[in-house]
Amino acid sequence: MSELRWDPLKRHWVIIAADRGRRPSDFFTAETPTPMTSCPFCYGNEDKSPQEIFAIRSSGPPNAPNWKVRVIPNKYPVLRVEGEVKSRAYGPYDVMNGIGAHEIIIETPEHAKGMADLTVDEISDVLRAYRSRILDLRKDLRLRYLVLFKNHGIRAGATLSHSHSQIIAVPLVPPVTVTELGVCRDFFELKDRCLFCDILDFELQTGDRIVKDFPEFVLFAPYASCLPFELRLMPKKHCHDFALLSDSELEGLARAMKDMLLRLKEVLKDPPYNFILHSAPSLKPRPGRPDFWTSIEYDYHWHIELVPRITPIAGFEWGSGFHINPTPPEEAAAFLREAAV
Repeated sequence: MSELRWDPLKRHWVIIAADRGRRPSDFFTAETPTPMTSCPFCYGNEDKSPQEIFAIRSSGPPNAPNWKVRVIPNKYPVLRVEGEVKSRAYGPYDVMNGIGAHEIIIETPEHAKGMADLTVDEISDVLRAYRSRILDLRKDLRLRYLVLFKNHGIRAGATLSHSHSQIIAVPLVPPVTVTELGVCRDFFELKDRCLFCDILDFELQTGDRIVKDFPEFVLFAPYASCLPFELRLMPKKHCHDFALLSDSELEGLARAMKDMLLRLKEVLKDPPYNFILHSAPSLKPRPGRPDFWTSIEYDYHWHIELVPRITPIAGFEWGSGFHINPTPPEEAAAFLREAAV
């Protein structure tokens, strides 16, 4: 029988339609990558992309080959860094000029490698680039939140097949993040505990949705997973800010991420997916609300969400706000847990 499950973090309902019973093989999709005669992200093509902002390389000058990870501005940014943030009313609506930043993290010089194919050291370098760019972008007081994400595969929104991630810095805190932060703050004010820590303790206790328990991290399928094989990767130690991780902690995260991506690749045959880093916003005081983030280091817990894009969002989802998931997270976790990695 189907169940309606409530997600206390996102404050929405999900329909777990177990009667539909879809297995991993029901979701296999074959994608035809867009042909690239001269990929601007490839080694040796540095002159075909904007000047780099940051890079990890063993030697050599900026914008030269011999790099391991390279960060560049997006050639077609959704927001631009030049200008001042201005907000105004337009009838019953609000308008804000498009100030922000949009950067590309090129994860490897090798065109054919996906993130799952990188070594732990190579993924660690990518995570170091994430940390470096987050810390640098936070220095700009106009930017209130950084959305760091990866689109893998055409169905997940990747326009170039060369493995890369993106950061979009925005001049306000997005609605999804506002809800999540508000829920965590309210929970802490009521119970003096972190909601994420409670979720993590319960999932480890029950074990039904645990995919892998690492020394410093836990990979599990959320109880109210919106989509099949949705995953959440969280640190065991309470921490509100990804950018506070040490190099050794980044290495542990790299091991967990490689394991997670290899399990998906094995069970779902390299599906398209999105992952999103959820971390604390800039803790610099907001104008007019100097006390807004006073408890965030106690009530919030950074994490990574990964969603394979193997089922469409249709009319019922758009019209109701419900999601229908045909694969219970307990079954998804079992498939992934048993994968030969």
